[in-house]
Amino acid sequence: MVRIETSTVQPFEEKHITEVRELAPECVLFLKREDTSFPVQAGGVALYGSGARKTIKGGTGSGDVNVRHFVTIEEGLERAGFSITSKEWLDKYDHLLAETRVKFIEQVKKEAAEMGINPIMYGMGKPMPEPEYEFELNGEGDLAIYVLSRISGEGADRADAEGDINLTKAEIRDILACRAKYKKFVLVLNVGGMVNLEPVMDVENILLLSQLGTPTGDVLADVLLGKSFPSGKLAMTWAPIQKYPSTEGFGDMDDTVYNEGIYVGYRYFDTAKVTPTFPFGFGLSYTKFDLKTESVEIDESEVCVNVRVTNIGDYPGKEVVQLYSSSPVGELDKPYQELRAFTKTKKLLQGQSVVVSLKYNTIDMASYDERSAAYILEAGNYILRVGNSSKDTTICAVAVLNKTVKVSQCKNICPGAQIKPLLSCRENAKEIIDDVVVHTLSADKFECKVFSYSEKAVEIPKTKECSFEDIMNGTATVDEFVATLSNEELAYLCIGLYEDGAGMGSMVGAAAKSVAGAAGETTDRLIEKGVPTLVMADGPAGIRVCTQYKKVGESIKAMDNPLAGMMDFMEPEQLKMMAEMAPKPTEEELAAPINYVYCIAIPIGTALAQSFSQEVCLRLGDIVGAEMEMFGIHLWLAPAMNIQRSPLCGRDFEYYSEDPLVSGLLAASIDNGVRKHKGCGTTIKHFALNNQETNRIVSNSVVSERAIREIYLKNFEICIRNASPATIMSSYNLVNGVHANNSRDLLTHILRDEWEYEGFVMTDWYAANPIMAESGGRKNKHSTGNPCGCIYAGNDMIMPGMTEDFESIMNTIDNPDLQYSIDRAMLQACARRVINVIAKV
Repeated sequence: MVRIETSTVQPFEEKHITEVRELAPECVLFLKREDTSFPVQAGGVALYGSGARKTIKGGTGSGDVNVRHFVTIEEGLERAGFSITSKEWLDKYDHLLAETRVKFIEQVKKEAAEMGINPIMYGMGKPMPEPEYEFELNGEGDLAIYVLSRISGEGADRADAEGDINLTKAEIRDILACRAKYKKFVLVLNVGGMVNLEPVMDVENILLLSQLGTPTGDVLADVLLGKSFPSGKLAMTWAPIQKYPSTEGFGDMDDTVYNEGIYVGYRYFDTAKVTPTFPFGFGLSYTKFDLKTESVEIDESEVCVNVRVTNIGDYPGKEVVQLYSSSPVGELDKPYQELRAFTKTKKLLQGQSVVVSLKYNTIDMASYDERSAAYILEAGNYILRVGNSSKDTTICAVAVLNKTVKVSQCKNICPGAQIKPLLSCRENAKEIIDDVVVHTLSADKFECKVFSYSEKAVEIPKTKECSFEDIMNGTATVDEFVATLSNEELAYLCIGLYEDGAGMGSMVGAAAKSVAGAAGETTDRLIEKGVPTLVMADGPAGIRVCTQYKKVGESIKAMDNPLAGMMDFMEPEQLKMMAEMAPKPTEEELAAPINYVYCIAIPIGTALAQSFSQEVCLRLGDIVGAEMEMFGIHLWLAPAMNIQRSPLCGRDFEYYSEDPLVSGLLAASIDNGVRKHKGCGTTIKHFALNNQETNRIVSNSVVSERAIREIYLKNFEICIRNASPATIMSSYNLVNGVHANNSRDLLTHILRDEWEYEGFVMTDWYAANPIMAESGGRKNKHSTGNPCGCIYAGNDMIMPGMTEDFESIMNTIDNPDLQYSIDRAMLQACARRVINVIAKV
């Protein structure tokens, strides 16, 4: 690990910030744009709004990054030569926020006390609603910018309320007033998810800046000045929250029923003919493009569409070309269309054109039939559509299949959900396709892949004495080494690093010994046998570690307070008790130099998806990998890639998209970038259906098997098939009554048997500990996951690890009377996967 004993900005920081600043505009897009207003020249600007000075670089919780400094919008504009003429307004707003914060904290404490909940747990991730205010808009000049910000994060969902999903009365009033008062005006959205813009749709210029990490303010200045150009697209449909079918029942404390089934995002809006505010895949730049399909090739193996893209505007830019398919409706209901491929052009100058190819496997158009547990292509017309958003597509070709064909035989998983289809599209059969070239597919040329499924694990017999070093030098296999381990040693490998009797002391993300502030570590109890530990750090917008630490001998002492963000919710007597209980530093610790660890914050997951660029994500993953290698991090607990089922989900800012293809391919690119660096890997999460934060430890997601396979698992499958994530993190929630980390269907039959995944699976932190479920202060319908259930299911490691986890495993081995009876063979299977990853990483 690199030791930096100075607080001075380092060359690697400057290099990485510059690269993020260069790439981030590809995540930015105009939702509305008046051609003559922007770009502008630097000069006086009246700057207003919650995010002007209090700019948000990313969300809260484990998704935050402890940076040295990040550039606010006010700072970025001033560094670019703008003079802020509304300082008086910004000062008043600062004062109002401070007053509002005090009242908010007291309200949280009061509500927590009334509910009998620990205020720290109750306040975790809870965003403070934007306050109402009435300040004079007295900034001078022709140009005004209003920056609307929203923050969300781990532990709490968003609300259909003013100051959150909806705008406050003050925001609406001032945004419309700025539009009327100033000659040039742009509404800038410094948000991590959807906000309802219906009341301010008269505004001519609306820029979705998003939350772009360290250089956020500089990126906005570059875009406004025309030094860079926005080229992003929406990775989630934007509409008033009542229009999403997922809104009804969202956030139920016990059972959240996914009544919409496969109709998530644009699949619903396009099929139900519900007009959104802004459709999926939509985004405006400084220029315009013309798309023309040049050729289409379709056979039983692959679909390939070649499209000419021409810049017909006045500025340089990049365009995202999207290829959708509409499937015939037979026995199965189908969405109107589904995204099958996308690509982003290189930079095109005025008048310049390029031909891009969009390809996908023909069997990707198959739908899952629960009755036969098979993926099938139903007979009929498969219509291909090319466009630059889900609402702006043109039919380019039709493939006709003469009879229904089965392309893979699976097995039913995750039973228990009886959900009727929300709707079905019959419009495709009526579309006029007379002028489109028809390609004929023969059912006889398709092959059916038949999966085989694992039975009980078989014990690996001991054949010789060997060490971990023998694995590394090629004189022993992982199996041969694992066979030499005792049951106790196997159990330790299946639990994260912990100290006996330490309890839940590492809850706040300081469960690693080697790197201050890292989230966790694999066990160190096999060091004598040569097995090293792997250090894990949170993500996904950069590496989350402590910024300052001291090294005394072999021990690491963090100088940051990991509870700093929660201390506001503590009573004075609690703070005093903590101070008295804290160990006093020794003379050696006091004399030790401070080491600095400042990492870079990259754009949030949603912004990465808005780039629609595998190249952008590859390069940003490369940046993260470089910092991991530098600071001794082996596993980055990212990307977070759950489907954005609803804008109400508090962690949507971490997640990529409502569409599995976008999520899967871009997460794969992040992983491929990280793995450019020796000893570095990713942990894709949360597997699976972690789509709400409310009572997340014991919330049960009730979902049809078809939706599980086609929507909520598909992105993980795409990522695994296009990259090589070292590990996977299982989610807190239950799926149809079984905890994700105890689900053999998910972790063995899908992950290993169908996808042939070879890495290991870890739990989310304390997901298998009942204390977590009890901390909410209510009696829950469902219990937490079971440590032995994790081993039984194929969840290889319980994080961050506790004495109770070890005891539970040892007391359960060969005990057939317990719910999850495990044996030595199961422990070996989990430990084998862990050792295999340690050896590779």
